[in-house]
Amino acid sequence: MTTALPVAHGGLRPSAKVLPGHARQHNRALVLQTLLRTDGLSRADLARETGLTRATISDLVAELLAERLVRELGQREDARPGKPATLVDIDRAGHQMVGLDMSDHAVLRAAVLDLNGVILTRVEVPLDGRTGEEALDRATELARRAVAATTAPVLGVGVGSPGVVDLDGTVQTAPNLGWTRVPLQTHLERVLGVPVIVSNDANAAALAEHGFGDAIGDLMLIRIGHGVGSGLIVGGALLHGRRFAAGEIGQVMVGTDGGLDVEYDRSKTVEAWLSVSSLEARLRDGEPRDEVLRRAGQRLGVALAPVVGALNLGEVVLSGPPQLLDGPLAEAALETIRRRTMPDSSGDLLLRMTTLGEDIVLLGAAVLVLSGRLGVS
Repeated sequence: MTTALPVAHGGLRPSAKVLPGHARQHNRALVLQTLLRTDGLSRADLARETGLTRATISDLVAELLAERLVRELGQREDARPGKPATLVDIDRAGHQMVGLDMSDHAVLRAAVLDLNGVILTRVEVPLDGRTGEEALDRATELARRAVAATTAPVLGVGVGSPGVVDLDGTVQTAPNLGWTRVPLQTHLERVLGVPVIVSNDANAAALAEHGFGDAIGDLMLIRIGHGVGSGLIVGGALLHGRRFAAGEIGQVMVGTDGGLDVEYDRSKTVEAWLSVSSLEARLRDGEPRDEVLRRAGQRLGVALAPVVGALNLGEVVLSGPPQLLDGPLAEAALETIRRRTMPDSSGDLLLRMTTLGEDIVLLGAAVLVLSGRLGVS
């Protein structure tokens, strides 16, 4: 795993002094993040690794032991004279997390995960075309069943939802679910009695790729399914945007063959070209497979080129059905980006499929919990 990712806004210009409580929270997160990358360290090791004093480490470890967030492993066989050091590690079985993936139009998925992100149990409920209150009822039922399936204290519930989601976990708009200003996070916390963190599903997927996948740095993750969305991680931070819609490229029009004066047309948007249903419909109509996929990839490249150029991204990751995305579509997207940007900007750009498969949003939901509750990733 990598260093912790901020999932809320973080300004470059400090606006207030650091309070003692904030410093303590930072030091707790630093200790946990350091342990997360190891198989156990002594208190002296932790002091050296973090730069904190031994007294501070001793105090923090005692606190974390009491909360069952870390555990003692026993004494290390030490060649040095004196009493062998006692190793401590994160208590990876002491708590569990629940992740919800609401991105599929047909079924809602959930999983119980340990603190390493290993999926222990899966739960599903069919959506069956439900929208509005009925869709919320299905999501609530899923969350209840998943929490009931845990076998350890629940650290938190992470949710990847389609649509525009603000930092309070309110789904501002999710057309596919018929939702407008649904306070999903508040609702689930009231029902479940545990902390809940809700984010856009593509943002959750980007966090998963950064935390559990093969990410090499800044990235843009494109999630292609019922719709098309993306998550952006730049400088180690997830971008939200002024109205929480950073990465919402699905409704960007890219079918501009009619010239500069063409009117906005939803039938020529990225989603119209790239959604799974659109791709499958064209293939069913008998159009040559490679031609359909290459044309769609070209349109995706047209939409991505300005973003890659402006942010100087090193990596674009695709998430969705590999039988559609991997191959001609991805190749055409990369070729188009390179043709439309300066070589210095995109010459070494890597465009690839995610390595996390269909579980990417569930894993991203776990990262939301780890980051939001413990400050680690």
